[in-house]
Amino acid sequence: MNINFTKYADGLVPAIVQDATTKTVLMLGFMNQDAIDATLSQQKVTFFSRTKNRLWTKGEESGNFLNYISMEIDCDNDTLLIQASPIGPVCHNGTDTCWGAENSNDLGFLTNLEGVIAQRQTASPDSSYVAALFAKGMNKIAQKVGEEAVEVVIEAKDDNDNLFLDESADLLFHYLILLRAKGFALTDVVKVLKARHKD
Repeated sequence: MNINFTKYADGLVPAIVQDATTKTVLMLGFMNQDAIDATLSQQKVTFFSRTKNRLWTKGEESGNFLNYISMEIDCDNDTLLIQASPIGPVCHNGTDTCWGAENSNDLGFLTNLEGVIAQRQTASPDSSYVAALFAKGMNKIAQKVGEEAVEVVIEAKDDNDNLFLDESADLLFHYLILLRAKGFALTDVVKVLKARHKD
């Protein structure tokens, strides 16, 4: 890795730390070659502290270490992106990140869609398809998932990609409703898949 330590007057480069699983940006620190070497040898993210004027391993006092996963350099060779697994809150203020954001398993649009389903669950059945489906109970919700699954299989055997994707979207949408009805979220399923995964 060819890092340009000469770009900044202090000879340090910024190091952005990202949760390797959730992809949440956790913090920003600064590194010199010694900090990088210490990170690689200890497998714990280590910075050069400008206030302490020494190497500083994140968590050396709190125990909230950042277990090192990987490191990349940007296109200008002057900024690092570090993937890590955090042990506890990252910020000294006790928050998950130095921006106060929660470090959660956010699945982007699908997480937002789960939020919409949760809001509509308690709406009037007359005002929302989702609310109407919830009002019909678990059997109807499960039946709807089965119907959509059959339609996906039927479209998979034909050559109309648009219909296949439409039915796939319907299946996933109704599956999210079923998960909500059972008291689960898609992240719970992801956890099961990760537990089954063998490197």
